[in-house]
Amino acid sequence: MRIVIQRVKSSRLEVNGELVSEIVEWYNVFVGVIREDTEDNMKKIAHRIASLRLFKDDDGKLKKNIKDVDGEVLLVSNFTLCDRKQATGTRPDFSLSADKEKAIALYEALQKELIEEYDIQTKMGRFAENMQIYTQIDGPLNLVQEY
Repeated sequence: MRIVIQRVKSSRLEVNGELVSEIVEWYNVFVGVIREDTEDNMKKIAHRIASLRLFKDDDGKLKKNIKDVDGEVLLVSNFTLCDRKQATGTRPDFSLSADKEKAIALYEALQKELIEEYDIQTKMGRFAENMQIYTQIDGPLNLVQEY
């Protein structure tokens, strides 16, 4: 799985002008599911999201994780993260992407894992939809992770 974590001040996700999900502060997490991904990859990603210390303590040090600040996560499916590294030509190569059924299953399992194992409020976009995301990025702090 490949993810991009953005620390945000706010994020609003719409599909065809309809509000689907909204968070005030915390994380946008864009999720790409690769063909070889397993439940083990998903669990590692969930642990990483829950444990990353990207929030400041009283001394201004990045020592707090999303749980410490009672934060929430907006998960956004994003198969374009599955672009093959070092692809040639000018068109992206999404051949690494998992098939739809597998991708949906792991994307939904990630939400369930964050909620049930880590007690993190987690909202979602809509799988395979053209989403409009209005975000105020904080920092900017963006991390690319792969497991």
